Amino acid sequence: MSLQKNLFLPILPLRNNVLFPQIVIPLPVGRDKSISLIREAAAKELRIVTLAQKDHEVNEPNENDLYRIGTVSRILKVVKISSSSYSVILQGQERVRLKKVTQNEPFLIGEFETITEITSSDTETSALFQNMKKAAKRMIQHMPEMPREVSKILESPLEPGQLADFVTPIMKISTENKQKILGSLHIKERLKIVLTFLTNALEVEEVSKKISSQVKKEIDRNQKEFYLRQQVKAIREELGEYDDDNSEIKEFEAQIEKKKLTEEARKTIKKQFSRLQQMQPSSSEYGVIRTYLDTLLELPWLDSSTDNLDIKHAKKILDNEHYGLEKVKERLIEFLAVRKLRKDMKGPILCLVGPPGVGKTSLGRSIAHALNREFARISLGGVHDEAEIRGHRRTYVGALPGRIIQALRKVKTNNPVMLLDEIDKIGQDRRGDPQSALLEVLDSEQNDSFSDHYIEIPFDLSKILFIANANQIDTISSPLRDRMEVIELPGYTAKEKLAILKQFLVPKQLKEHGIDEKLLSITNNALSKIIDNYTREAGVRAAERKVAAICRKAAVSIVSEEIKETLIVDIGDIENYLGPERYEREMISRVNNPGIATGLAWTPVGGDILFIEAVKMPGKGDLKLTGKLGDVMKESALAALSYLRMRAALFGLPNDFMNSFDLHIHFPAGAIPKDGPSAGITIFTTLLSLFTGIKVREDVAMTGEITLRGNILPVGGIKEKTLAAHRAGVKRIIMPLRNKKDLIDVADEVKANIKFIFVSHVDEIPPFALSEKIEPLKIELLVES
Repeated sequence: MSLQKNLFLPILPLRNNVLFPQIVIPLPVGRDKSISLIREAAAKELRIVTLAQKDHEVNEPNENDLYRIGTVSRILKVVKISSSSYSVILQGQERVRLKKVTQNEPFLIGEFETITEITSSDTETSALFQNMKKAAKRMIQHMPEMPREVSKILESPLEPGQLADFVTPIMKISTENKQKILGSLHIKERLKIVLTFLTNALEVEEVSKKISSQVKKEIDRNQKEFYLRQQVKAIREELGEYDDDNSEIKEFEAQIEKKKLTEEARKTIKKQFSRLQQMQPSSSEYGVIRTYLDTLLELPWLDSSTDNLDIKHAKKILDNEHYGLEKVKERLIEFLAVRKLRKDMKGPILCLVGPPGVGKTSLGRSIAHALNREFARISLGGVHDEAEIRGHRRTYVGALPGRIIQALRKVKTNNPVMLLDEIDKIGQDRRGDPQSALLEVLDSEQNDSFSDHYIEIPFDLSKILFIANANQIDTISSPLRDRMEVIELPGYTAKEKLAILKQFLVPKQLKEHGIDEKLLSITNNALSKIIDNYTREAGVRAAERKVAAICRKAAVSIVSEEIKETLIVDIGDIENYLGPERYEREMISRVNNPGIATGLAWTPVGGDILFIEAVKMPGKGDLKLTGKLGDVMKESALAALSYLRMRAALFGLPNDFMNSFDLHIHFPAGAIPKDGPSAGITIFTTLLSLFTGIKVREDVAMTGEITLRGNILPVGGIKEKTLAAHRAGVKRIIMPLRNKKDLIDVADEVKANIKFIFVSHVDEIPPFALSEKIEPLKIELLVES
């Protein structure tokens, strides 16, 4: 390749196009600069250079927006279309390279250098040339709109480079690829690039033609089959014979007449059935309509089960299958009583909230048993798609009704007990918000005409007894929570757990492990040890797993040693079956130094005790908080410290007791996030114990929030917290006076074993919380309370 003389020529930028040497193309011209260029070049018979734009969106391209290699072109004709647009016919002449733009107004002018291409006359170049010519002829055969003159040009003598430049504009390739071919100055390489694109284009065209041919044949075959089927049908009717399709239609017709349907459902089904009769079974829509009709005919539009409204029977069933849970049982008895007085009562929507293992799910099955209704369970944990509730549109491939309608289709009655399991764990994403979709389902004022996207006919859900369960209520949206009657199940006391294990879970596990009750007996003391030392939960799920572990080991002994008499597992045998104790009562071992206090916390899986530790060290009064705390708990710590400093003299401390110390408050179990407005008085007691040097009583736990003036605010989760304190062996609980009313929901066993101390101000706490009395300093208080 050799570079030749420099040229100074006007530049015409091209959008989505590339002009090749020896090619004639018409171009629309509408930009102001381009119009100025064409007018002057046409008037003075100037040659111009066409350069393709890198980005066709740029309206005023500069040097950086243009490719470097372009084509010197001659203007053959200019046609004025309107006052602001022209059409110009250009003929490419030779390749040039842009060195720089020398002028921007009124149009671009650049300095160019002409380029001499690198030719090759070897055998490979000749073969590429011949293959390209054949491929180009085949391509033109697939393009009937192409003028005949194009085929004649291919027959004329052409140089290899000319052939490549001629074929490229014919192909439907991107501007970037066309520019790549224009910039390929080595003839052999240019032929290879063009032949590759041409071969790919040919394959696409030939496959497309083949597919079109197959589609046409398929249409012709279907028309032929339809004609033949109609003839066969007519012949069979003359002979008195009926085909399977006809018998299927008659079966549908019989089902429609027999099925109890609402007026709207019958109207829709008959309309779809009429469409089905006019279709061929080979039609794709035939299967869609048939599946739709099957679904509609299987739904219990007017089919209801008869309720057993015997209150004594219901109470007996619930007592036999569940221990305790008096609130839920009482609410169900109320429902039965009202249902007996009013036959058309709508089903209530109950939401059982409590930690895992307290019997929320199994309670739904027991309620269905007591009412003599069918039971349907819908698991909502992890559901993100709104269509899981409302169903998919029938236009979608693989469309299905929502889970509510599917459950009704399965139980075949329109008044089952329907359990919405894990309603607090529903998610939401780009596919919709399932909680919002449940609003219509659980609204007793509008669920008598629930609309599922698949069936598209209003369905009456008002007869269903909905029971939802959740571990926590906070994650349920407010509008959805407002539609449900919340019943809390905080957990069981040790006595209740023992009764549940003995009456229900031990017999259940013996049966599941194939062990006769005469061969294995677990004593009450052993079960109590499992509850106290091997589990730490509000429910009984972990305790049941421990019983299962004992059953498995006992099964090995029974089988291997061929035991015929009763195997008794007592308290001394538990470690042999379950290993070392996992939990011990931490109160005595933890609260043994000043600066440690026991608080009570609420968690989604029940209540728990929370230790708060504080240490002081020489410093300048800085405060450090650790334990993965939320903002609310950090503010509680600051408020407690501020009040202690403000009332230092009352608690026997000098006003400057913090000046020479740094303070570190730590909440153990630092991997667990902690937050909430209930640790204020516990933090205050910890700090008071630390600075007075008096230990906190070992048998005391506390809960309550503190204000900056020392008032104590009420807190939530009292039932869960008191159960946690009872499990941990706490004998005294200090709590806000305004929470006294919440003890009505606390189990009698807990109230009998724990002394409750109610306070309304921080100043009342020290005599009950500390192991020794505090003597106030005899100095004037600087700040009044």
